[in-house]
Amino acid sequence: MFHWAWLAVLLLACMVASINPLTPSSYWLHQLGTLLFVIGLMLPTLKGWVSRIGFVGAMLFLLLHVLGAHYLYSYVPYNDWFIHLLGWDINATFDWSRNMYDRLVHLMYGFLLYPLIADVMRRCFAQSGRVAIALLSIQFVMASSVFYEFIEWWIALGMSPEEAENYNGQQGDIWDAHADMALATLGSILAATMAWIRSKSPSQ
Repeated sequence: MFHWAWLAVLLLACMVASINPLTPSSYWLHQLGTLLFVIGLMLPTLKGWVSRIGFVGAMLFLLLHVLGAHYLYSYVPYNDWFIHLLGWDINATFDWSRNMYDRLVHLMYGFLLYPLIADVMRRCFAQSGRVAIALLSIQFVMASSVFYEFIEWWIALGMSPEEAENYNGQQGDIWDAHADMALATLGSILAATMAWIRSKSPSQ
């Protein structure tokens, strides 16, 4: 019931996000990724390999992704929301000249998916120690981030320059892919550090 409830929330989010997306063709490409991710997630989940924390982290990441897909990532109006709800111009505060939502999602890729990846690594490498599992999980985040950037590049080759820019969300930043991979790595390191601190707490 726990897993089905979260999948229902994700399905509802996808249905809402599918109403007048900013660019339908790019939106559906992103949502194809959502579908493939869910299929890949359910395989280890049904085997009992994935903890609740790992599953929730994956669902939260997908919800962030679905929101980004609706607005093509580059146009998520988070700054307008901050101004309306809190009276805070976050872009002006940090002197951001670009939309930073995609940066957040890449950071959360490493942070939110680390527990899931560590769950699977513990099953695949049962004889490995805690440090080895952490390092393998961080390395997986790094490798999968590189692979994702390759896929984005490959897809963009078949698009017009405008469509490729919209899909990739580079916003004119030639170092966009490098920053995305670095943030995903940082997110996984932060998650691994938190897991290590939690394991050292007296309650564990």
